[in-house]
Amino acid sequence: MLSSQDKNKVIHFSGICGTGMASLAMLLKKRGHQVRGSDENVYPPMSDLLEQYDITVQNGFDAKNLEPVPDLVVIGNALSRGNPEVEAVLERKLPYISMAELLKEYFIRGKTSLVVTGTHGKTTTSSLLAWVFEFAGKKPGFMIGGIAENFGTSCQDGIGSYFVTEGDEYDTAFFDKRSKFFHYLPDQLILNNLEFDHADIFDSLEDIKKSFRLMLRLIPQNGLIVANGDDVNLQNVLESAYSPVIKFGFGEANEVRAVIIETGESGTKFEVINKAQKNYLQSQKFALKLSGKYNVLNSLGVIILARHNGISDKIIQAAFDSFKSVRRRQELRGEVNGVAVYDDFAHHPTAIRETISAIKQKHNGRRLVAVFEPRSNTSVRKIHQQALIDSFKDADEVILTTLHRLEKIPQEQRLEIKEVLKSLKNKKISAYEFPEVEEIIEHLKTNCRSGDVVLIMSNGKFENIHQRLLASL
Repeated sequence: MLSSQDKNKVIHFSGICGTGMASLAMLLKKRGHQVRGSDENVYPPMSDLLEQYDITVQNGFDAKNLEPVPDLVVIGNALSRGNPEVEAVLERKLPYISMAELLKEYFIRGKTSLVVTGTHGKTTTSSLLAWVFEFAGKKPGFMIGGIAENFGTSCQDGIGSYFVTEGDEYDTAFFDKRSKFFHYLPDQLILNNLEFDHADIFDSLEDIKKSFRLMLRLIPQNGLIVANGDDVNLQNVLESAYSPVIKFGFGEANEVRAVIIETGESGTKFEVINKAQKNYLQSQKFALKLSGKYNVLNSLGVIILARHNGISDKIIQAAFDSFKSVRRRQELRGEVNGVAVYDDFAHHPTAIRETISAIKQKHNGRRLVAVFEPRSNTSVRKIHQQALIDSFKDADEVILTTLHRLEKIPQEQRLEIKEVLKSLKNKKISAYEFPEVEEIIEHLKTNCRSGDVVLIMSNGKFENIHQRLLASL
């Protein structure tokens, strides 16, 4: 095991191109270690960042990648028994560790740990939280599941006393099936929402709730849980808390509420009232450059934690004013001949619905074409089929492409794309399926007109469709 004082150790990352793995690799490189890695899905933005940090990445997994022998192997959660590097590590008895465990011991321990959890909004919320604390001069460390534009990176080894982590509920590694957030020593927590996701590792919503309940037990009594009081799935989960809980949301039962919400092209304005204040009906105005009600909820959690740690509303708003969001979260990739092309990581029906709604609010009156790649382990299953259909209700046109990752999914469990298209057409929404990216680009090139907005959603690279489309318009 490494200590925080160790320098110039050789560390190999098996599965380095995952967002968390790449982030941790860069943090260790900054600390003076020799870092290298391997993966079979090497693509931007993480591959570009790793190259900037002069971290060598081998394409593909091979036992030879562990030569010369490293001091430590960090094994990503996508790797399992049968992987040649996993087998070599076990046979040679090389020191190995999960990404989450190394993050805990090497970067989080000894800091005040601020963790952002929930099914949706973790990356945006943790990025906004880290930026508010940075803007306030607290110099936090952080690790986030995306590129925070204000920092130009997904990680920072801050010299301050805080560490911000995006707390993912996905499992840790093949040898540790607990959710990753169990490792992050949470002192203060933002819990945004809870829905069924990650159908490859969780059997049901109740299974996910169990993981969150156990995580809440890790927060000390002098800690703080900030939770979405409007989310019905969270209410019985919060009964497991041993720490103070502050609920936020739009409903009157919440301690902290957002009211008088105004949306427009420049973003969202809202007011915040706090029942804990003597004159709690006296509101404080805030403004975000982000669109959509989910981002208002995301910001409420940030406001509460920032206030709790002594950051004034004036500083919070100044940080909001200068916040540049996260790459691949409602990211405008370009506009050519009046056609705007957005990129978003949305892959769950709720995220798709809210992203479409936010873009429609931002571009009121413009035709919106939603392009979706069913790629995640949940989105390729029919478990959310009706919810997926409903999520496209505000789109003017919908384009779907072929399902991914079907090898281990029985036919009867797969998303029925033709049924989705049929239902959308019955709702008077134009809907198409194109197996190839080239076909999608050709369709959009032929049919898009000035004023149209194309929103492309996928949790993968999607064959660089965004830039290819912009180049063709």
